[in-house]
Amino acid sequence: MKPRHKRALMIVAALAVIGIAALLILNALNSNIALYVTPSDVVAGKAPQGQAFRIGGLVKEGSLKRDGLTVHFVITDLVKDIPVSYTGILPDLFKAGKGAVIQGNLNPQGEFIASEVLAKHDENYMPPEAKHALEQAQKNGSAK
Repeated sequence: MKPRHKRALMIVAALAVIGIAALLILNALNSNIALYVTPSDVVAGKAPQGQAFRIGGLVKEGSLKRDGLTVHFVITDLVKDIPVSYTGILPDLFKAGKGAVIQGNLNPQGEFIASEVLAKHDENYMPPEAKHALEQAQKNGSAK
């Protein structure tokens, strides 16, 4: 085999390895993406089916119920409510009436089964997406 052919073969092999590595990286990134939706979007059927996503809003006052390590509560955007179930230890700042972002899946009964609960860390801070979603939900809810 001529040196020119060996070089061409090495270049093709290197490009193939780079292409496979890029595909594996993109696949890993795609499987770790969690879309953010509001309770109003979930009720409207805009939530991803069969895929983990994040839902954000306020923990509804009086909805927090504990059953051992399992906690049941309702997340709201002040227009629509979604029941949530989480098994594990909640963050210290998690309280009724405060903001939260929850990651998990929706079960067939319409309950959100959480795998991770994030509480808002400062009473003046709310993620821009959550603030915008709450404002939009209030506008849409008051327009009906």
